[in-house]
Amino acid sequence: MPDGVNHQLAGILTKCIYHLPSDELQKIISENTRYQVENMTLAEYIALHPYIILGILASFTAFAMILALFMKVRIKQKLLMQEKENLMQMEHLARKAQAAERSKTNFLFNMSHDIRTPMNAIIGFTELLEKHLDDRELTKTYIKNIQTSNDFLLSIVNNVLEMARIESGKMILDESCCNAHVFQDSLFSMFDSQMKEKGIRFSKICRIEHADVICDETKLREIFLNILSNAWKYTPAGGTVAMELTELPSDRSGYVKYQTVIEDTGIGMSEEFISHLFEEFSRERSSTESKLNGTGLGMPIVKKLVDLMQGTIEVESRVGKGTKITVTLSHRIAEAADITHHTEIVARYDADYFKGKRILLAEDNELNAEIAITILEEAGYEVELAEDGIICVDMLEKADAGYYDLILMDIQMPNMDGYKATQMIRKFSDKRKADILIVAMTANAFEEDKQDAYNAGMNWHIAKPIIVEELMEVLAKLLNEQHVLKI
Repeated sequence: MPDGVNHQLAGILTKCIYHLPSDELQKIISENTRYQVENMTLAEYIALHPYIILGILASFTAFAMILALFMKVRIKQKLLMQEKENLMQMEHLARKAQAAERSKTNFLFNMSHDIRTPMNAIIGFTELLEKHLDDRELTKTYIKNIQTSNDFLLSIVNNVLEMARIESGKMILDESCCNAHVFQDSLFSMFDSQMKEKGIRFSKICRIEHADVICDETKLREIFLNILSNAWKYTPAGGTVAMELTELPSDRSGYVKYQTVIEDTGIGMSEEFISHLFEEFSRERSSTESKLNGTGLGMPIVKKLVDLMQGTIEVESRVGKGTKITVTLSHRIAEAADITHHTEIVARYDADYFKGKRILLAEDNELNAEIAITILEEAGYEVELAEDGIICVDMLEKADAGYYDLILMDIQMPNMDGYKATQMIRKFSDKRKADILIVAMTANAFEEDKQDAYNAGMNWHIAKPIIVEELMEVLAKLLNEQHVLKI
């Protein structure tokens, strides 16, 4: 006990405290020891409780520091993750760019080889042709070889364009009524003579109940032309090629399922190669080894077209035994209103008949113009040349109405292109001149190019290189005066 304390008084007070009731004791303690916080100022409270305030401030400071450290760590982690993602994305883009570069290099390598092969033949046989013009038999042989090389070169270009069209995502199905019997007969007719010439037995079977269906006949024909072309190409003399069309039950009401099997006894393919069959430029044997030309694009096109039609294609093959390809596609059954029966016709063109028909040719390339003029004049047409769109419009405007019967219009020309020239012609005040037939004859061969031609006001579209029979047929059709022999 501290000095100076009255011990007697302290003892008396202690005894009194012990004798107080507990509730009254607690009340006295509470009343005499609590702080009157409600009457205190902040400064007084801080003065009375400096350690508590310091503790609170220390806690807040520590919390703020921990929070700041946590946020710093989180931000750093986020930055690291973002940096990692960016790095991964950059690596992905780099790999994608490298793959695209490799694909481009492979494409150019394959195309260089495939284009040079027929070009070499064309150049070589052209030189031989010049040296042996007096030998009629050799001349005929050289010309036939040149035509074969031309066809192969054109097939390469067409396949590349077809792949580009498919991969652009712009290809859609253009469906109409088609008769399966007529379709199969046309395929058979296309290859029958070639098969016989090579010594291959070619047969067809058709087992269907619903012959008239709705489909994209053009794309369907492209599928089976590629498959039949391979069968013909890779089947040696004495072999067989069979084409069988069978109708299968369909789980969709109003639809029919066609299964087409094309089987040959050709050189066949290894199991390893079959897995790469639908890859671009894939060839188990190079042209040099097998002595057979092929771009390696035909079957990838087939696969993409079958996928576009939501069908399936299966391949079975054994080396030295042959190949069997099964294509299964569903088609809507044509209704009576859809079915139109067409009489097959063969067009015959008489040069005397076309005399007096005058064509205005808009073409800036001298060589192309010379070829077109020669073809048209030999068919009996009179031809006048305009070197660009402006000259074409001017010549038509100055001529009498009806002087020109039709315009063959190139698209890419200097000064004014074919689209603009056509649009200006369609705005002529003279209706006879404004309504003149205009045919696009151009190297712009994509489907969208055809649509652009129609949108500009043209009546038809012919892709270069010019196929004489196709050109004559289109001109006769548009002039509405073709000579036909009904079969």
